[in-house]
Amino acid sequence: MSRYREVYAGWKQDPIGFWAEAASAIDWVKPPERIFDTTQGQYGRWFTGGLCNTSFNCLDRHVMGGRAQQTALIYDSPMTGQKRSFTYAELLDDVSTFAAVLRDKGVRKGDRVILYMPMIPQAVIAMLACARLGAVHSVVFGGFAANELATRIDDAKPKLILAASCGLEPGRVVKYKPLLDNAIALAAHKPDGCIIFQRADERAALTPGRDHDWTSLFNEAKARGNRADAAILASTDPLYILYTSGTTGEPKGVVRDNGGHMVALKWTMFNHYGIMPGEVFWTASDVGWVVGHSYIVYGPLLHGATTILYEGKPVGTPNAGAFWRVLSEHKAVALFTAPTAFRAIKKEDPQGKLLGDYDLSRFRTLFLAGERADPDTLKWAEKLLGKPVLDHWWQTETGWPIAGNPVGLGVLPVKHGSPAVPMPGYDLRVLDEHNKPAPRGKTGSLAIRLPLPPGCLPTLWDKDKRFRESYLQDHPGYYKTSDAGYIDKDGYVHVMARTDDIINVAGHRLSTGALEEVLSGHPDVAECAVIGIADALKGQVPAGFVVLKSGVTRPAAEIEKEIIQKVRDEIGPVAAFKLALTIQRLPKTRSGKILRGTMRAIADGEAYKMPATIDDPAILQEIGEALKARGLPGAELLKTGS
Repeated sequence: MSRYREVYAGWKQDPIGFWAEAASAIDWVKPPERIFDTTQGQYGRWFTGGLCNTSFNCLDRHVMGGRAQQTALIYDSPMTGQKRSFTYAELLDDVSTFAAVLRDKGVRKGDRVILYMPMIPQAVIAMLACARLGAVHSVVFGGFAANELATRIDDAKPKLILAASCGLEPGRVVKYKPLLDNAIALAAHKPDGCIIFQRADERAALTPGRDHDWTSLFNEAKARGNRADAAILASTDPLYILYTSGTTGEPKGVVRDNGGHMVALKWTMFNHYGIMPGEVFWTASDVGWVVGHSYIVYGPLLHGATTILYEGKPVGTPNAGAFWRVLSEHKAVALFTAPTAFRAIKKEDPQGKLLGDYDLSRFRTLFLAGERADPDTLKWAEKLLGKPVLDHWWQTETGWPIAGNPVGLGVLPVKHGSPAVPMPGYDLRVLDEHNKPAPRGKTGSLAIRLPLPPGCLPTLWDKDKRFRESYLQDHPGYYKTSDAGYIDKDGYVHVMARTDDIINVAGHRLSTGALEEVLSGHPDVAECAVIGIADALKGQVPAGFVVLKSGVTRPAAEIEKEIIQKVRDEIGPVAAFKLALTIQRLPKTRSGKILRGTMRAIADGEAYKMPATIDDPAILQEIGEALKARGLPGAELLKTGS
């Protein structure tokens, strides 16, 4: 029997006592004076008065506590054919060494450091080294183009930028250094310097006076025995900034603190994921995303587990058995990845024949998150693995699951299409258009009653007002998730759709505003709209509708190709932007608002009602015909719309 109901009720009855007990699993330099202080921050602050260090809790305490020779990190790269393991003692030595390198380059507590790194051990080492000094790291996914990196440089104003010479994709080398150089040229803020890790696949030219060779600095510090101790930080000091898309196109810098983050992640490792210290936990994500922060780097290491850093793909490196190899070879007990990965595996090996080549006897649980896990993929994975396949739901902003199926408390019955139940700490409600609680089973805005639990964002970087406007203003007393859904009679959450204009591409949240800004920058485009349309593999992919300026005589197909390339250049391949459609006009309300939701419904083949405020209903037929011409449902389903 699951203990979930009992534990959740216990948290609701005594939230302070619940989190005080959870905080006892962390090593504090000085225990918190208050578990929750209502007088601080935007909605209160957790563990105020406490002193701590995240790097110490991830490394030093395990070395001192008997795990020095246990493997902390396994690097497995089918892209390069390399594999390497680090014990807790070895990882501590490398992290304290690189922290000394950063310190010698002038990095101090509170300074920001941007990381533009692929999935290599140096990325993890750099994150933990920043945490050791109290520097605030901001990891930018290597798939982002120069102008996206530049916006983050200007917002975070980093002291240093740490980068690799390249990233690797199947069949190609992605040169990071030219993108970095261009980003610095575009940015108003200029960092003091850059430290570049040269990979064998691509050696970058270093800019004299600004760029430094990573390996040379690291080896010199190690030879001198130069190490940095863990700085003493306030629980409420920032650990990192992670940028997520905003509806305006301007990225939002989600802040994570030290104390609350550690307490929440440590609690989840057993209670949610069912992992014991010493076991191998694999999160197949990227350190550039929140999943990588929480469950490649910090969560497993805080817990004394072994984590896997995988530089590869679910298929193509070399085949659809790649995940089974990693699980078998490294004896992982659980895997956390995006549904996209399993849709790709299912597409390549629908019978799961490659699984038979590997021993998964130690493997217990598959966790999926990033976008909604469709029931077909869940059922396929369940049948293939014969193990629990559990969806769960959370956000960059929360840092850990809002709703899930808590393995450590006892697995609850699975409902396909639902991420299960709210976790302790989250008083999740469904609100109607009047900000009143909606009845069970009725769809509304999913909102979390304040305060948010430990580990969630206390604010946005340097933008308290924007934080309140983005998350707290629409539903006073609540945090707005921007997701719509309902809670059923059994208390299970059903997340149905986004309530804002964010596209979820294979778990990567992209702003339509940012994409539209690129499209509208084309000299032949008069106006445009970007929507996310359903995709069997990625969950959603962006489609751009463009209206050309009058007098443009060039072939539309030629312009569409240029637009697709422009998005690749300015946003990056991560946008998966391959569909641009030229149309005569956009459907709008009489007040001029583009009816993106209706366009999305037509593209996805969903029934919809004709918007009462539409300016000209005939435009929808034109949209449908354009979609039909590209092989999408389009006009075939327009007859259901009126």
